[in-house]
Amino acid sequence: MPIRLIAGLGNPGPRYADTRHNAGFWFVDHLVRRHGGVFRAESRFEGEVSRVQLGSAGCLLLKPLTFMNRSGGSLQKLAAFYRIPPEEILVVHDDLDLPVGTARLKMGGGHGGHNGLRDIHRHLGAEFARLRIGIGHPGHREAVIGYVLERPTRDEEAAMRESIDAALESADDLIVGDWDKAVRRLHARPAAENGKAS
Repeated sequence: MPIRLIAGLGNPGPRYADTRHNAGFWFVDHLVRRHGGVFRAESRFEGEVSRVQLGSAGCLLLKPLTFMNRSGGSLQKLAAFYRIPPEEILVVHDDLDLPVGTARLKMGGGHGGHNGLRDIHRHLGAEFARLRIGIGHPGHREAVIGYVLERPTRDEEAAMRESIDAALESADDLIVGDWDKAVRRLHARPAAENGKAS
């Protein structure tokens, strides 16, 4: 099934722009630049929206500007307006359970405690695709909130952006509905590039 809408999750404003929690924004910003698109604020959708052409197919891009824990309302409004079912939506988000430098595709599943995903579940259900951008884990549960809202180290940011670049190479496959090819392409990256080198 083709992906017709890609939503990158993050928090709006300069205070959060370079934080780990904004990895989803980083992805869609890079995708827009690569394909010559422009984000424009759309108050009716509570976010910034763009449309890009990938190969022979067009795709909507969304950055909800409602803050992370209210992402679902923005996404639901845009999806409803264009009559896009959850199965044709890709949500890009940071993931504490993946090492820095790792990116993984997943179809459906739980929210894993991620506030943005939790709100999307509430509005759309669970049957949407996800692109998980690994940010690593601080090691202690009580440190998570501060950790995700901090800027990564220089090396971590370089690894995150490398994984985003690799995920962008799968975007064309996702737009035309070749999920298996996109997964093979992304998940076949060497372990050292995925932040797993010892």
